[in-house]
Amino acid sequence: MSQHIAKPRTTAVILAGGTGQRVGLSIPKQLLKIAGKAVIEHTLTTFEKADSIDDVIVLMAPGYVPDIEKIVAKAGFTKVKKIIEGGATRNETTERAIQALGEGLAEGEDRNVLFHDAVRPLLSQRVIDDCVVALERFQAVDVAIPSADTIIVTRTHGEDGEFITEIPDRSRLRRGQTPQAFKLSTIKRAYEVAAEDPNFQATDDCSVVLKYLPDVPIHVVAGDEYNMKVTQPVDVFIADKLFQLASTAAPEQVSEEAYRELLTGKTIVVFGGSYGIGKDIAELAESYGANVYALGRSTTGTHVENPEEVDDALSKAYGETGRIDYVVNTAGVLRIGKLAETDNATIEEALKVNYLAPVQIARSSYKYLSETKGQLLLYTSSSYTRGRAEYSLYSSTKAAMVNLTQALSDEWAGDGIRVNCINPERTATPMRTKAFGQEPAGSLLSSEAVARTSLDVLLSELTGHVIDVRQQDPTAAAGKASGFEQALASVLDRQDGVA
Repeated sequence: MSQHIAKPRTTAVILAGGTGQRVGLSIPKQLLKIAGKAVIEHTLTTFEKADSIDDVIVLMAPGYVPDIEKIVAKAGFTKVKKIIEGGATRNETTERAIQALGEGLAEGEDRNVLFHDAVRPLLSQRVIDDCVVALERFQAVDVAIPSADTIIVTRTHGEDGEFITEIPDRSRLRRGQTPQAFKLSTIKRAYEVAAEDPNFQATDDCSVVLKYLPDVPIHVVAGDEYNMKVTQPVDVFIADKLFQLASTAAPEQVSEEAYRELLTGKTIVVFGGSYGIGKDIAELAESYGANVYALGRSTTGTHVENPEEVDDALSKAYGETGRIDYVVNTAGVLRIGKLAETDNATIEEALKVNYLAPVQIARSSYKYLSETKGQLLLYTSSSYTRGRAEYSLYSSTKAAMVNLTQALSDEWAGDGIRVNCINPERTATPMRTKAFGQEPAGSLLSSEAVARTSLDVLLSELTGHVIDVRQQDPTAAAGKASGFEQALASVLDRQDGVA
């Protein structure tokens, strides 16, 4: 009779001992805000969501443990079990983590441990999972990517400066990233041996195993380019932009019974509900028992660019149902043409409908959504990442929707209000038909598909996300595309004239 062997627990150790001096900060760089959240909060979110991670330990720069405790409490990270001060060096910090990991372990018990830099907030679930799987066969694992640059070895000659002494074969060179993963017993033994070396110092943990346990093979897992380390001032800008461009996969659809259970008795106000995506959302939500107010210029005479009419619509819905759980704005105008040839009335219309109206809707919705801990759902376009000729008004206002979403999700997080933004691929709507005429059958996404995804987002716990809705995402074929890879695919599609 075979005996079941339990899988070892897997702990992520977040190394957050940096001071931020290299990016010119007075606070540790892991507390710097990127895309509305501290860098370390993005990192912790990734591990909180990782199915292969059981718990998390944070090693924080001395004096800043309370800051992490506040972040963990506010975000509700349940996997973070310990937050302790790091050491004066990377090696000392790792040694403190090893000691903490060993507490409470039974004799002979081992566990998996992943050491990860707190300032690598763009880590993918794929890399985490690959590291954990690799630990089933190996005792030490590193993450690395090929070097796109030629690496040179130099030597300094007095005042004459540096000179090349060697150019290694680039095909064998890799750029190391984190996590670095180990069996706890292995990394503990490596540091015990290293402690006997009076000249011991190392900048990463795999090098400790390599030098002091030379018989232990270190397996390499493929990393990715997005797993960058925020070290230099330019990294702050790049990481922030990557987060802005990243899209989130749509939540999985729930069952018909679940839709009905979650929506019955809820109140949804849909601006732009006369036709297209807005109309489909309204009809879908109503079919599941929601109280729906579908508002539009052609059906209810509601002009979203008029703040008084927006206020009146929300007040009526609240007065009749006693609550507003979700506010959706799909209203928009698409005017194509060269800016220099566009009259003032057209410019004013685009700004009022596509920008000022969502701002007013958001402001008016706040008091209602704060009562129900509800959600505001906005819409953007794939052109938000890069404006195109003759789309200057449309693409610039759609870029503003992404910034508005991310700003409000942060601003309203304390009130429990979620704010998200849908980014549909080219969609068959009356607005698009009016602008482009009839297009080939099957070349456009259906408004019903966008409506279904919109409903899924409303029922999710997401906030601050841009959710892509695409007919077919070639990079997601293997089911492992990250939001950043999806964003890249979207950009490439636009360059090919697809979106």
